[in-house]
Amino acid sequence: MADSSLSSRPFGTLVTAMVTPFTADGEVDFEATAFLANKLVEDGCDGLVISGTTGETSTLEDSEKEDLFRVVAQTVGGRAKVIAGTGTNHTSHSVEMAKRAERAGADGQLVVTPYYNKPTQAGVIAHFDAVSAASDLPIMIYDIPGRAGIPIATETMFRLAENPKVLALKDAKADFAAVTRVLANTTLDVYAGDDGLTLPWMVAGAAGVVSVSAHVATRAFRALVDAAAAGDFDKARRIHFELDPVVRAVMTHIPGAISAKQILKMQGVIPNAAVRLPLVAPDAIEMEAVLADLAEAGWDFSQDKA
Repeated sequence: MADSSLSSRPFGTLVTAMVTPFTADGEVDFEATAFLANKLVEDGCDGLVISGTTGETSTLEDSEKEDLFRVVAQTVGGRAKVIAGTGTNHTSHSVEMAKRAERAGADGQLVVTPYYNKPTQAGVIAHFDAVSAASDLPIMIYDIPGRAGIPIATETMFRLAENPKVLALKDAKADFAAVTRVLANTTLDVYAGDDGLTLPWMVAGAAGVVSVSAHVATRAFRALVDAAAAGDFDKARRIHFELDPVVRAVMTHIPGAISAKQILKMQGVIPNAAVRLPLVAPDAIEMEAVLADLAEAGWDFSQDKA
């Protein structure tokens, strides 16, 4: 079980970007959601992102998101940080979701760069300022240009770090030089947004990781984060290498929401691996690639369990 001392940071240190379990007919499965949240915390997570990208936020209704925030807060509140994925590319919509998250009992919010619109950096700042003003929830900014279409410039991060409600950055642009500047020039807690970069980011001083692969290897990621935080880099490096094929299985062949659900189902954690369109179940060739990586990690799953 996660030690409460690990949650001294506003967003925790090992944060899983949680999938949203669905029933076979595509409805949100709140019972499975509560079970998964509890298991992740029992196995070592001290933070959970609800309705983020991996939670299929783009195909969830606002009411479903608010209910998810509430269910998870009621299930693990006080034992782990409940971080609501509130960001959209529509500022007033993001403001409304921030209010809903606060009402539902979330501890903080993950706010992504406004995607598709490609705003200027001034527009990015104005967006985050508007969302921060909408509630008392602290903000973790999510910089992921591969999905948003634009990066958040390092100088913009310096500006955003002056906002007292902006406490953290989830970096998913794999720019070590930019992360170094943010760590050196701000007080933000920085989180690796790419599972495989947890160790190098933490060597430079990052707080931890917001992970998809931690769904299926929670205890190993907990050990990695703890070893890195303690400066035991020999142990951290060993775990990093052991996790590499698991991270590849989850993150490189199909979207993480799909692969994580497939593996969680094979592990017996969730009852099915249903996703909502436009995501679809993997085909046989895609699953073969996932299973081959897991086999490299020493995990033995047969195809008929998928």
